[in-house]
Amino acid sequence: MEIEFLRNIGQSLFKEISLLKPQFNRTVLGRGASGDTTFPIDKLAENRIIEAFEKEGVKINIISEEIGSKIMQDNYPSLIVDPIDGSKNAVSGIPFFSTSIAIADGGTLKSLKLGYIINLVNGDEFWAKKDEGAFFNGKRIKARDNTMPVIIAFEASTPYNAIKHILPVFKMANRVRCFGSTALDLAYLSSGSINVFVVPTPSRIFDFSAGILIAKESGAIITDIEGNSIDDLKVAFNTKTTLLVSANETLHKKTLDLIK
Repeated sequence: MEIEFLRNIGQSLFKEISLLKPQFNRTVLGRGASGDTTFPIDKLAENRIIEAFEKEGVKINIISEEIGSKIMQDNYPSLIVDPIDGSKNAVSGIPFFSTSIAIADGGTLKSLKLGYIINLVNGDEFWAKKDEGAFFNGKRIKARDNTMPVIIAFEASTPYNAIKHILPVFKMANRVRCFGSTALDLAYLSSGSINVFVVPTPSRIFDFSAGILIAKESGAIITDIEGNSIDDLKVAFNTKTTLLVSANETLHKKTLDLIK
């Protein structure tokens, strides 16, 4: 399994979804395995991704937001997918949503080996292969080395309680943003656009898996919001964690100090 295979899926999906703009079908199909509302765009993207792997004959376990967990054999690698990260943005007409695909060849997040994210609005692609660096549209990227943040981004499933918890962090921000797609937040942090990204409420494995590998390969620092490593968390549908991702060690320490 190589990154070009994931890119082919992403580019094909981008072309198909581009034809659906500017108005996505807002019909509610029900709720996916994650408990979130399923829209036609979610189901379309998930179907296309899984069909591509099945057509290729890839033996793989699947963890996806809509269908949940489909385990074939424990020793198979795992496909971790968020078909549309930011689907509420998409159906609301907000142009910020993505597809996130990760591959892990072991039982913990430490075993992530491929990560791919495509911005489904403009076609920007981000990817990483373990120990081989992170890339944005084919060019190697590094997280920023500045010691004071320009932009801090956050995501939260319960904003009122979450913002109270991380409000001290905003003291050092020039600007604060909540974009609505964890995968893209992590991708743009990896390319230097965002300096700190914090998720004070538990984020789900399919939201962040591709993004944390890309961030790690860009040189970013990744822990939960208490400063603990997330490497040993299980590759499983129910895995959730808070996140603190910073462009460098100095920013990470400053942010942790403010949270504490």
